[in-house]
Formats: sequence, structure tokens, C-alpha cells
Amino acid sequence: MKIEIWSDVMCPFCYIGKRHLEAALEDFPQKDEVEIVWKSFQLNPDMPESSEENVYEYLAKAKGISLEQSKQMHERVEEMAANAGLDYNFDIAKVANSFKAHRVLQLAKRKNLGDELKEALLEAYFIKGKNTSDFNTLVELATSVGITEAEVELALNEEQFASYVNQDIDEARQIRVQGVPFFVFDRKYAVSGAQPVEHFKATLEKVQAESSSFINTSPEQGDSCDVDGNC
Repeated sequence: MKIEIWSDVMCPFCYIGKRHLEAALEDFPQKDEVEIVWKSFQLNPDMPESSEENVYEYLAKAKGISLEQSKQMHERVEEMAANAGLDYNFDIAKVANSFKAHRVLQLAKRKNLGDELKEALLEAYFIKGKNTSDFNTLVELATSVGITEAEVELALNEEQFASYVNQDIDEARQIRVQGVPFFVFDRKYAVSGAQPVEHFKATLEKVQAESSSFINTSPEQGDSCDVDGNC
């Protein structure tokens, strides 16, 4: 079974959804036969590469609300993350454009290290407060999963890796992705958002049992970040 997942490094529900899927796979008898493919998606392509603002400050400025209101908006997300075993640190999260991270992720996918780097990127952004657009940070994360600095430089300089990112984003438009995370199982069923673990379990069982080939383009909606960058 192949599971393709469109997500962004800066999407809080993407990390939660990843954990929910992983929990569902733990009880799935054929888990060793499941291939996870991470697809690129950018919630805010116009975001600067580097900013001194944390997530609270960025959202307050972007939406014209107070810092306290911004923090209150994130409380539910932090609670969801905690329930999934994730300790989000929005106060130190560095707002940054995710395109470079996606370029390196495209390289990792081709080395069968996509899942490992995706985890490292999400942890760096949401928990460790690292700038995932910074070259040194990307090298640090990549080398931690077995990718060399020279390979990171290749991914950031060769146009083909930018093309891979854009191809994923174009494909998301074609299948009418309205928010991320967006999971497609064997091109048969789609799950939108950070659905509960039981929902993922049911989908895994359904896909395993069926042999038809289609995408359900009107999936049940879960918590997600939409295409306009609203989380």
C-alpha cells in the first residue's frame, strides 16, 4: 500500500496527523508493506525566508489581532499536539519560508529517507525552534538522517529539485486539495486533516480489503491548514 501525504513543514496539524497515522499503522498487520511518500505543499509561498517573529507574533501581525488573541488561538492546537505526544513550542518557533526545506525533502525521498527527514523538519520547527529555511539548519537535519552537505547544496542549487516541489503542488491542485495534511491511500481514498487514529485505522482496513482504483475527492474533513494558510 502506498500512502501519499501532502503537507507543509509549518503546518501544525500535519505533525499531529503524522502521529495519528503512525499510531494507526502500529496495529495494522501489513504495516511493513506500507510505503509513505511525502508530497510538497506550501501554505504561504510569499513568506520571507527568515524572520525574528515567532508564530504568535506572526499570526497577530498577519490577522491584525493582539498577541494575547493569537496565543489563545493556538491553545487548542497545543492541546491536540499534546494528546498526540508532541510538545509544541510556538513561542520559539521561527517563521520561515518552507520552499528550501521542500527541496531538500525531495532529495531525501529519492534516497528513501523522506520519512526520516520529514520528522526531523517538523521537530525542528515546532519543538526545537529552528529556522528550517537556514542552510546550516538544513545541513544539520539532513546529515542527521544520512544526507551529506554536498547533497543538500545540490538540492538547493539544481533547478530540478524546485521542479519536483512545484510538481507536487500542481498535483495537489489537480486533485482539489483544499487543506493539509491530505492523505491519499493507494489512489483509492483520501483523508483530509488530522483525523482521529480510529479513522486512519478504518481507512487502512478498507483500502487493504478493496481493489478498486479511485480517489474520493470529497473526504470527511478533519483539522487542517487550508490553502490560504489558515490553521
